[in-house]
Amino acid sequence: MKPFLSLFILVAMSSALLAADKPNILWITSEDHGPEMGCYGDKLARTPNVDALAAKGMIFKKAWSVAPVCAPARTTIISGIYPSSSGGIHMRSMVAMPVGKKMYPEFLREAGYYCTNNSKTDYNLQEPKALWNESSGKASWKSRAEGQPFFAVFNSTKSHESQIRTRPHTQITQPADVRVPAYHPDTPEVREDWAQYYDKVSEADADAGKHLKEIEKAGLADDTIVFYYGDHGSGMPRSKRWPSNSGLHVPMVVFFPKKWQHLAPKEYRVGGKSERLVSFVDLAPTVLSMVGIKPPEWMQGHAFAGPYQEELQPFIYGERGRMDERMDLVRSVTDGRYVYLRNFYPHVSQAQRVAYQFETPTTRVWNALFEGKKTTPAQSLFWQVPKAPEELYDLQTDRDEVTNLAQSSKHQAILEKLRTALSAHLNEVRDVALLPELEMHKRSEGSSPYDMARDSAKYPLNRIQAAAELASNLDPAAVSALVKLIGDEDSAVRFWGVLGLHMRGAEVVKQNIDVLKKGLSDESANVRIASAQALGMYGDAAVLTQALETLGKLAPPETNGVLTSMAALAAIEALGTKAAPLHAAIRAMNPNGAAPDERFESYVPRLIQNISPTAKPAGGKGKKQKKNKPTVP
Repeated sequence: MKPFLSLFILVAMSSALLAADKPNILWITSEDHGPEMGCYGDKLARTPNVDALAAKGMIFKKAWSVAPVCAPARTTIISGIYPSSSGGIHMRSMVAMPVGKKMYPEFLREAGYYCTNNSKTDYNLQEPKALWNESSGKASWKSRAEGQPFFAVFNSTKSHESQIRTRPHTQITQPADVRVPAYHPDTPEVREDWAQYYDKVSEADADAGKHLKEIEKAGLADDTIVFYYGDHGSGMPRSKRWPSNSGLHVPMVVFFPKKWQHLAPKEYRVGGKSERLVSFVDLAPTVLSMVGIKPPEWMQGHAFAGPYQEELQPFIYGERGRMDERMDLVRSVTDGRYVYLRNFYPHVSQAQRVAYQFETPTTRVWNALFEGKKTTPAQSLFWQVPKAPEELYDLQTDRDEVTNLAQSSKHQAILEKLRTALSAHLNEVRDVALLPELEMHKRSEGSSPYDMARDSAKYPLNRIQAAAELASNLDPAAVSALVKLIGDEDSAVRFWGVLGLHMRGAEVVKQNIDVLKKGLSDESANVRIASAQALGMYGDAAVLTQALETLGKLAPPETNGVLTSMAALAAIEALGTKAAPLHAAIRAMNPNGAAPDERFESYVPRLIQNISPTAKPAGGKGKKQKKNKPTVP
């Protein structure tokens, strides 16, 4: 027998032995919907298939996605690493996988599993070519070898945000019957969107039923562990894209057949409800544990099933970075009752004008009512600037998260508890997104953001985190300390120093004009842009001219790269009519430039159109972004 043939047979035999008597695992996922399902007590919902699964399985009452939008949420699941730690937090970005780390399907395939994904990936991490046995709209467990255990993912897009607003729609749920949350205005448009959302969740439930029936028909129900979950909260505005409970709370239903109940969570009871805090970062270590693989130490989640399941965790965490063309930096944590949010960019609203979000009728009518001063205080929070640096909500008394308890004397102990937990978490995972996105790419060149962040020479996290917390707390007494930060040797510390002065408004900026003018010649493009925006917004005519000159030079993506251009254009847009001298040049600008990935191609055109509505619509040039390293001026 030829040596290579012998080796092939040995490898095949080893895989078969590894896979012997292991459970099949089926993950049924759906997009953009929270726990608006019958099994979660929602009487308006029509979700018979998932309800039936819950009746013979168990629900997690307190499951959170890590991010309130699909790409970073799925990035978390596939890697077992927080996207703020891997660098994959920003929407549709693309960063290198940490050196020596593997995505969970690679472990499963090595253990003999046939792994399929049908069909969405949308990761912000570069995936290996052989990640799945098949990943397509036709991928199925049915294509496995005889006797081979499978791991299969089926994703339904029926409940996606885009489907809430697709018209015409045959109405089943009646708009008059829906509950309008306190943060939304009660209008016909809002009710119609919420009613259509419920109908779309029912369609996603029907997809789940189809997959469950196929398993039963094949005689595999007694050998298949089933998970059902949504990828983040509802697609309605103030759920999707916002890392509060409304954007992160997801349904998660699990079923362990009798044969495999020894692998179930310790609290598993048929028809039961678990109070365990579960996060998407826990899914990768959990699936490895269920197949007998000890999760590697570098995975940041905690297995909640299998022989390696861990004890209950006291907190779970959420995060928001750039959403399409809009930058924000929010982190959140819950203990299951209270939700704490830390807004590192309080100078921008929750409702930054993400073009895709404004396609939903609810967003447009809500915005019009706010601008017409016809919204209640609870409805106005979404649009107001500045945001509170800290938010604290009690889900027992305030399910819609509209009463901020951060200043309540009765709640200071819980505030401090969650604040401390979140700060420690950012330090533990080495949150790399405290860097501006451009700077993150620059410092991790030739490596990955995750690996770069573990080199203190390249990423002095303690100093940068302290600067970010000081800048964004809006304490007037911090001004002198912020001025000192602007002289720091690290560009990210300087960036936070400048941003901190800007956040404190006109008087503070005017008192520090000379310091900020020096920022216009800083070696860091991010420091130059932040300085120019502060000076342009609050400085005199002469200073405004200098600020616009700086922003005008940095705006063209063709010469500066897309990431620099996005930051400069956002600053120009924020200046409104003060930036009018730049508008003609912006209208004529070539929107293409070096970017981390081709998926950035619509962002600069959208910003150009927002600044100058007469400019050609997004994607008008029809030319793909160059997939090159971003230029760093």
